[in-house]
Amino acid sequence: MTSHDGHSMVPRAVKDSQSQMAEVVLPNDTNPLGNLLGGRLMHMIDIAGALAAHRHSRSHVVTASMDHIDFLAPVHIGDLLILKSSVNRAFNTSMEVGVKCWVENYIAGTNRHVASAYLTFVAVDQHGRHHQVPPVIPESEEEKRRYEDAGRRREARKREQDRRKKDRVIG
Repeated sequence: MTSHDGHSMVPRAVKDSQSQMAEVVLPNDTNPLGNLLGGRLMHMIDIAGALAAHRHSRSHVVTASMDHIDFLAPVHIGDLLILKSSVNRAFNTSMEVGVKCWVENYIAGTNRHVASAYLTFVAVDQHGRHHQVPPVIPESEEEKRRYEDAGRRREARKREQDRRKKDRVIG
């Protein structure tokens, strides 16, 4: 099963998009207090999210939005930052990706959740034209919940876009 532009439209399991990356926080990435800069973490989240979107769509992707991010705890110089991502849901040409960030204390063997974000990526060809992506198959209860939540977030994003368009016309 392929789309009109030759991309495979065979549905893929969430686990096929799951990605993980690790970074050691270095002094260049931090503020004067020794905490990871929020913008630097957002950059890493964007890369981790793109990995999952690439794996799902098997194509180039571009970031359309990062519509929610929670910074839950500071990340310090020397911390091992683990970013885990997966596609929550695929729409026509776009995908919502969830990214969770953890600090791993490899000496104590513990993990601390430090940030979470939702991003939307759009699949594009080598000329930057949007193309269809295959559907996602959520298997676990957690994946099914994230799949449903992604649909609600998409509807909220659309309502907000419509409201902004209306405000531009009136204003």
